[in-house]
Amino acid sequence: MKSSSTPSLLAWPHSTERWALVGGTAVLPDRLLDDCCIEIESGRIVRVGATPKRMAKETRIIDLDGGYVAPGFVDLHVHGGAGADFMDGTCEAVAVAAHSHLMHGTTSICPTTTTGSEARIHQLLKALDTLATQPRDDLPHIEGVHLYGPYFVPEKAGCHARSGCRTPKREEFEGYFRTKQIRIATCAAELEGAIEFYRYARRRGCLVTCGHSNASWTEMAAAHRAGMSHVDHFWCAMSSVASVRGRLGTPMQGSMLEFVLGHGSMSTEIIADGSHLAPELLQFAWQMKGPTMLCLVTDANRAMDMPPGRYAFGHPDEGVEIVSDGVVGRSPDGGLASAIQGMDHAVQHLAKRTHIPLQDIIRMASLTPAERIGIDARVGSIAVGKQADLLVMNKKLTIKKIYKGR
Repeated sequence: MKSSSTPSLLAWPHSTERWALVGGTAVLPDRLLDDCCIEIESGRIVRVGATPKRMAKETRIIDLDGGYVAPGFVDLHVHGGAGADFMDGTCEAVAVAAHSHLMHGTTSICPTTTTGSEARIHQLLKALDTLATQPRDDLPHIEGVHLYGPYFVPEKAGCHARSGCRTPKREEFEGYFRTKQIRIATCAAELEGAIEFYRYARRRGCLVTCGHSNASWTEMAAAHRAGMSHVDHFWCAMSSVASVRGRLGTPMQGSMLEFVLGHGSMSTEIIADGSHLAPELLQFAWQMKGPTMLCLVTDANRAMDMPPGRYAFGHPDEGVEIVSDGVVGRSPDGGLASAIQGMDHAVQHLAKRTHIPLQDIIRMASLTPAERIGIDARVGSIAVGKQADLLVMNKKLTIKKIYKGR
């Protein structure tokens, strides 16, 4: 459940006043900058460097009190929070879920679909279209939709409704892309029509991914040639040598895991909630892929910030029931079923349980996902010209203030 210590949320004023954050450590993509000074005008960063001996007297000072300042987080894979699922498909549900993640430090978000019906997916797209005409300071920047379900194989559906798994049909997915809201496009590589889907999504500038799949190395190679360059939540609902053998027999073949590790052009993501992956797997993923090709995602569902209990994953009329124990979501039989922790928890968990440097942890939660979806010119790092989406954290990495840029 959500901590009783709720951070302050502040939007930079529209005025041309100059603000400066001083007295702490800035987390840059490749290093920590002690005694930093970050200056902001009109919600944009105008200077990053060491604190000068003198500052213009009209500058308004914000004291970091010896803590950290980091860029706002970017979440590419997230289903809901605070009792709402993006697939509920209403403006109110989208706003509730998005706001809940903003309060965990996510300032840019990609609402993520499930294996819902075509009508339900279009409902979400319509709600997002409406919200785009009503900018709100209490919501993160909605950077586009992650078309995640419905193109999964049933045996790797995880907590997604198997009944909604289907092969990609051009007349269906063209309708989604026509809205110009799809930023990330996922499909299991072995499905009939997957290659056409990948090529179509690549032409539209999407991050093209493979997920909930039992694909072989050969199928992954064909997908990669068609534009697929990312695999969703590493080790979760993905193929292994053993699972591919069960499907295709012998000789044993490589799987998604080996293909991702064997190709520097492939990125992936990890759920660092403390329940999905043990610390050695988190450390191993970072060692093998590095901070520039590994993203942190929450994969959080509507049970985030809610008491333990039973919740619908996806739209209540089409999804499946999951059980939250207050730590993670589980299916009724006890298997893992999505996460219920925010991105701040993932950052704190990695800092506490691995030996990954802090600048790499923050990069994987901000700049790397921003780069993967092509928004890094605006967000993802503390750099001149970017939106001043900033998180002020104490030494325990607890977020105290959230500043939203413009």
